[in-house]
Amino acid sequence: MEQKKNAMKPKEIQDLIDYISNTGLAEVKIKTEEFELSVKKYADAATAAPAPQVITAAPAPVAAPVAAPAVAAAPSPAPSNLVEIKSPMIGTFYLTASPDAAPFVTEGGSISAGKTVCIIEAMKLFNEIESEISGKIVKILVANASPVEYDQPLFLVDPAG
Repeated sequence: MEQKKNAMKPKEIQDLIDYISNTGLAEVKIKTEEFELSVKKYADAATAAPAPQVITAAPAPVAAPVAAPAVAAAPSPAPSNLVEIKSPMIGTFYLTASPDAAPFVTEGGSISAGKTVCIIEAMKLFNEIESEISGKIVKILVANASPVEYDQPLFLVDPAG
């Protein structure tokens, strides 16, 4: 069996698990063309600190990208007219491209679909996150340089704004 160049090594997986256990993250999912990895922390009543457990590590099927669902069925604390822009990954949230640069967006500012709203650093890669909607930023929900989880709300947007 030929090993692929980009496959994660056991040491890298263990380092990732150690990193996750030292953050406030409860769940992490990583999916590439080569593999899919899901790590969850479970609280055990017998121990003081929860320990991460690897749930799955299997080859990921190659498939066409699937659009994210537009609205979640679960109740949201946001008013009904506001739309959340959520994090598509875990990592560190940045409102600016560099420490001395202006923020991509500000509260009260207008955005358009396709405009970069923030950067999320994940595993030393800086990923520009673009808005899928147009409107006005009502609230920035995450502080600059803070860790974020997958599917965590980052911004509240008024599409009528």
